[in-house]
Parts: sequence; structure tokens; C-alpha cells
Amino acid sequence: MNTLTVDLGTRSYPIYIGQALLGKPELLEKYISGQQVMLVSNETVAPLYLQTVLDMLAGFETATVILPDGEQFKNLDTLNTIFSALLENRFNRDCTLIALGGGVVGDITGFAAASYQRGVPFLQIPTTLLAQVDSSVGGKTGVNHPQGKNMIGAFHQPRCVLIDTNTLDTLDDRQLAAGLAEVIKYGLIHDADFFAWLETNMDALKARDKQALGYAIERSCAIKAEIVAADERESGKRALLNLGHTFGHAIETGTGYGTWLHGEAVATGMLMAADLSARHGWLQAEAVQRTEQLLQRAGLPTTPPESMNEEQFRQLMSIDKKVIGGNLRLVLLKNMGEGIITGDFRQELLSETLNMGS
Repeated sequence: MNTLTVDLGTRSYPIYIGQALLGKPELLEKYISGQQVMLVSNETVAPLYLQTVLDMLAGFETATVILPDGEQFKNLDTLNTIFSALLENRFNRDCTLIALGGGVVGDITGFAAASYQRGVPFLQIPTTLLAQVDSSVGGKTGVNHPQGKNMIGAFHQPRCVLIDTNTLDTLDDRQLAAGLAEVIKYGLIHDADFFAWLETNMDALKARDKQALGYAIERSCAIKAEIVAADERESGKRALLNLGHTFGHAIETGTGYGTWLHGEAVATGMLMAADLSARHGWLQAEAVQRTEQLLQRAGLPTTPPESMNEEQFRQLMSIDKKVIGGNLRLVLLKNMGEGIITGDFRQELLSETLNMGS
């Protein structure tokens, strides 16, 4: 087992990464406040791992909420089912919530914890690659709105993150590929050497080689922990983690939540960001080609949906958390491994990028 730390002073917390961690209750017990524990999972993950986690919580007063599976259920109605369960079970403000599942479960459970009785503790047990390398770390919680993804939420850090890499054994290939998109992101924005490592090891990652996956998860979490520690509430550097997300969120919203997986939309969004960076002369054509090839090798889409036009993209991108004073800012690339946050891009070049799929 490897342990990383998200350094936030008195609110610092560990990320445990290893195999067969879901049999070690001592990794959870010390982070649970009080005796009441609400375990939140979904219809796909619960049959696989719910009982194992309940066994780890022997001695606590436990209750469970099983959510429907899918991005289309990441909304206020589903959030309310968690609140209802907490109230029906008479959970007090000394309770702890545990998220067992992918990014949707983690985001919605974290938001419930941030809101219930004005804030209670929660723990993350991510079971998808995307959640393990990205959404479980950093304290971003929330739900979607029909007009915009993740527009309703709160910053609420977990007490700990428990990553059992064995849960990836039951992850389907499409979900694995979606997680690889976020892994590739870290190489693009922060670590060119890691990007090169991914080029060498992509076949091993797709084959679920435990050693390769373990290193990819650890390196991704280390980069995110470093960035979050420097900028917890995304006032600056943390926005780099949104490479491809402004384009990607527009794709998810425009095509209907759940049609494209988050990682699939981000993959296409990252290539669009690389394309726009190259059009400005910041990124070499070779780097764009390397990005496209690696995403395709991971099994990810790299072309925007034909159903979306420039006008729809622009409308949806205008509803983005990086819009300040009515001005859209984007995460682009100055070089491989060097992301920037800028509103200084040419609109005619953005138009060319937005039409790259037509």
C-alpha cells in the first residue's frame, strides 16, 4: 500500500492506494465521526462491494442508500433521496457518509455531506479509474443542472480516500478508457515525462496490468494533491485540472447526460484544446498528433459529435465556472506538460476548433 497526503493544514487527509484494501477496517475506522454511518452506492457497484464494506463497519450503526447508475441521475432529485434516508434514520450531525462507487456517487454523496445539517464528514471509496485518479480527490462535490454540468455544488474535503485497485477488475472496458482520459490529462498539463510513460505503457494499462495501473493512479493522485494543496478553491492554478472540461461539459450537456461518458467528452475536449493551442502557435503540430494518437490508443473519441454546431457549443460554454465578468477563460497548452489558463485567445481560431468535427 502507498499513502499520499493532500496537504491542507488541519484538514489534510490521506489517499490510500493498494490491492485488497477493502478488507482492512482500520483504514476507515479512525476517520469515522460518531457511530452513525450512511453508505451510499449505486445499483452496479452495490452487488459487488457493499457487503464487504458493511463488514468493515461492524460495530457502527449503518444504513445504506442505493442510487440508480448513470450521469443522468446526478441531480437534485437523487440528492434528495440521500437527505430523506438520513432523516428517516434519524442521523445526527455527528454522522459520517461514505461514498462507494464512481464519480457520480462520490460527487453527490460529498454534496449531501456538505449540506446535511450544514456539513458532516464523508469518506471516499472510489471504484472506477476516473474516480480514483480525479473526482475522489480534492473536495469538489455537486450535481448537474439541465442547463449546465456541476453548476450546483460545494467544496467539501473527504476525511480520507481509500483506493482499492482490485475494484478495477470488475470495471468494463468503456469505463476504464474513460478513466484513462483523466490520467492523460495530468501528463498534458503538468508532466511531459509522465505523458511519455503513458505512451510506452498504454497497452499494459488497457490490459489492466496491476503494476502499471498502480503507478498511473499514484502519479495522477500525486499531481492532483499537489495542485489542490496549492489552490484548494480554484482561484488560480487548480483550474488547470479542467483541461478539456469546458468543451467536454458542453458535449455532455448538449448530447444529454449519460450519452457520452465524462471521460469520453473530456478526451475530445482535450484534443480540441490542443488543436486551439496549436492554431495560436503555442503547441507544435507533433504534440497535437501525439495527443490524438494516445487518446485513440486508449479507446477514446477525439471528434466532437456531429449533432453539435458552433452556436450550441458557444452557448453551452458560456455557462461555465471559468467565465468571469462575462469573459470565457479556457485551459490551453503552451507546451507538452505546460497548461495555462487564459481568456486571451482569438475568437476566429476558436470557431475553427469548434467546427473541427464538421
